[in-house]
Amino acid sequence: MEANHINIPEVLSSAQAVERVRQQLHDGADGMKLFAGSVQQNSILIMPLDLAKAAVTEAHRAGKPVFAHPGNQHGIEVCLQSGVDILAHTTPEGGPWDPSLLARLKAANVALIPTLTLWHVESRGMPVADFEKGMKETALPQLRAYTELGGQILFGTDVGYIEQFDTTEEFTWMSRAGLTFQQILASLTTNPAARFGDSAHRGRIAPGMDADLVVLSADPALDSTAFAKVRYTIRAGKIIYQSK
Repeated sequence: MEANHINIPEVLSSAQAVERVRQQLHDGADGMKLFAGSVQQNSILIMPLDLAKAAVTEAHRAGKPVFAHPGNQHGIEVCLQSGVDILAHTTPEGGPWDPSLLARLKAANVALIPTLTLWHVESRGMPVADFEKGMKETALPQLRAYTELGGQILFGTDVGYIEQFDTTEEFTWMSRAGLTFQQILASLTTNPAARFGDSAHRGRIAPGMDADLVVLSADPALDSTAFAKVRYTIRAGKIIYQSK
């Protein structure tokens, strides 16, 4: 966190949690993120449930979504009980998610941003075989199981914390988890539009929709990494990016 100049404020009471949310909303935040499971040197520190509930309730009172870094399955439990909207990561610490946990996430309409590339970045120094084994046994099955259950998947990479801007690897991992071309496309378009209340004018190509388009230079139906091969980006009908 220090290397990335990130300052994460800590709160010690429900009242402080509410005040912190109010302050960030006053400063212009469009949503909140909680560290329900905060990575420590040799463990994961779980956020007290009463603090999480206070923060989530205040954010929802203002109509703002709440994201959370779960850390492990104990962190997911805090997210579920406090009413968090979106899990910002899978949880390689803790093994596959059991059917009852998956069902509760789906029933609570919790969305998942897998951020699988993040785990590759965080695994630097780990033997490649150990990392691959961990992904195959935990993160990929978690994403696969929630997708198969019909859970809402949103695309994301944790850029800002990590410096890997190329999204090719993320699409590769999602494909390896078993997501189809259509499911990955939905995570980039219709799913976020639905989650953030923009379905009436974004997320699809249709008459009357906003002219926000991405034109690719290859067919993602043949290779999911083509989603990273952007030819043009169009915003409100105007080209704002063109590949060289």
